[in-house]
Amino acid sequence: MKEKINFAIGDLVRMKKAHPCGSNIWKIYRVGMDFGITCQGCGHHVMIPRPKFEKMAMEKLPPESV
Repeated sequence: MKEKINFAIGDLVRMKKAHPCGSNIWKIYRVGMDFGITCQGCGHHVMIPRPKFEKMAMEKLPPESV
């Protein structure tokens, strides 16, 4: 079973699937029932329901990784 990760605004997250621009690194800008994330490759904003986000997020990255 996957370990529960606490996410906060400003965290960088690696997702399972890459965005069409090629980047799979996203920055969280909203936390709640839905997660608001911004692609670090092209700047596209997306809102994802919490269960789907938690399923697709692979790891939380250190802030200096991008």
